[in-house]
Amino acid sequence: MASGLERQGSSSAYSELSFDQRLGHLLADEAGFRDKRRRDRILKLAKLKVAAEPEDIDFRPGRGFDRAYVADLLTCRWVEHRRNIIATGPTGTGKTWLICALAMQAARYGYTVRYARAGNLLTDMAIAHQDGSIVRLRQNLAKVKVLIIDDFGLGALTAGGKQDLLDLLDDRIGATSTIVAGQLPVQEWFDYIADPAVADAILDRLVHSSHRLNLTGESMRKLTAAPIE
Repeated sequence: MASGLERQGSSSAYSELSFDQRLGHLLADEAGFRDKRRRDRILKLAKLKVAAEPEDIDFRPGRGFDRAYVADLLTCRWVEHRRNIIATGPTGTGKTWLICALAMQAARYGYTVRYARAGNLLTDMAIAHQDGSIVRLRQNLAKVKVLIIDDFGLGALTAGGKQDLLDLLDDRIGATSTIVAGQLPVQEWFDYIADPAVADAILDRLVHSSHRLNLTGESMRKLTAAPIE
């Protein structure tokens, strides 16, 4: 507000405005400043792998999704309704970039976000079991409005990792939203988890309340690479 008042004093554009109008501008300045500070704090804690801007999403044909579907996701109603997103597809099709763009939009709406690769997340939980901090870690993860679990399916799951994943999803179901991305098609998840009871429970908590993004097409890295001269 102080910087807004200084700006008003140095600009003749405000001289004809009433007190109420000038006060309204100051309050808008303060609200905008607080919103930006909150977004900056959310994004700092989110540690997104890619600083992807929603406005830069590539809607070229053949990617497996259309503009209207993604536009609906960008309203963030899926977060409000505590729905999940599952993004699958071959390597290079832009899964990580797209989910980071969706997370960026969620941050703009004021939702807390956190990005983690599946392997690193489960390693952190395994370490937390050993040092006694698992309860605190699970509580912190449960509070994040949008949790991204990237590269799901790349490495084998340990028995402890399967249980930790189930416990994490159970903490979050019906209260927050989770984004899971990976190369492995959803229909192969059951065999990947390789434990019928745990697999059923994980799929029930994650898949049945999710939006699906099945990315296809050529590698975006190849398409966007600078030509070699």
